[in-house]
Amino acid sequence: MTRSSTDGDTDFTPTELDRSATFYVAGHRGLVGSAIVRKLEAEGFTNIVGQTSSELDLKDRDAVFAYVKKVRPTYLALAAAKVGGIMANSTYPVDFLSDNIRIQVNVLDAAREHGVKRLIFLGSSCIYPKFAKQPIDEDSLLTGHLESTNDAYAIAKIAGIMHVQAVRRQYGLPWISAMPTNLYGPNDNFSPHGSHVLPALIRRYDEATRNGSDSVTNWGTGSPRREFLHVDDLASAVLHLLEHYDGPQQVNVGTGSDVTIKEIADIIANVVGYTGKTRWDSSKPDGTPQKLLDVHKLGESGWAARISLEEGLRSTVDWYRAHADELRQ
Repeated sequence: MTRSSTDGDTDFTPTELDRSATFYVAGHRGLVGSAIVRKLEAEGFTNIVGQTSSELDLKDRDAVFAYVKKVRPTYLALAAAKVGGIMANSTYPVDFLSDNIRIQVNVLDAAREHGVKRLIFLGSSCIYPKFAKQPIDEDSLLTGHLESTNDAYAIAKIAGIMHVQAVRRQYGLPWISAMPTNLYGPNDNFSPHGSHVLPALIRRYDEATRNGSDSVTNWGTGSPRREFLHVDDLASAVLHLLEHYDGPQQVNVGTGSDVTIKEIADIIANVVGYTGKTRWDSSKPDGTPQKLLDVHKLGESGWAARISLEEGLRSTVDWYRAHADELRQ
């Protein structure tokens, strides 16, 4: 194979993926992975493979190598990760660092060993410095200190980006990385102790509505600004990037606009029909004051988000209510 140049550029020209080729979605039952599977099925892919965590522990290197050798995927989306909100990241930083690095190293090494031609690694916008200039462009990576409440997870994801870049330099493979903003949608984690802010708010306000509570208390001041992307839009962007983008630098995936946590809480309260008061516990951490991604690079490739925040929230609330009895407690 022709080796790439030292900056990770390849001679590869992106084109439409073969719908009949084997496509391995690592993490296919999760929020992101399940959305990618839905998108691929809708686009006519006929050989999508994946394993649940009980079937394949991605932290088990030998098992991962054996599985990738068996299925021989042409394409791979690495959407598997240990994820959680501020509380989980603050309480279990070792788990978030160790588990995610092991998952990434095992899957990426196995993919290289067994000839995966096109791969996309999915990270997180938390890779960027806490006080990065807003909106955050891709060049902000490694230019400042990380947010302390999730720095272990961020370091793991940064390691994944570097791994992909190293594969491009050493082996010339046209692998890419994408960094989504805050995601939400069906199959999210609505656990009261391990979820991100948006599903946590949906659950809290829905339970308050059903229980007739006259007040809800949220963490922090509500002043931080966040950008939210429906996971079906992310899945669309993943396929778009695989068919239209090649380069060593990670690509931001978002909407290009943000709202305060107070504003998102008000929207969710309205969607679920909650009419009580909302209180804010300022003794709890806010996290990064603002995290809005610059999505010009993605826009220049011809993609933009389509699902509005209110539309996405309404469908997510409907999904949550339909599956509440099955969700993780």
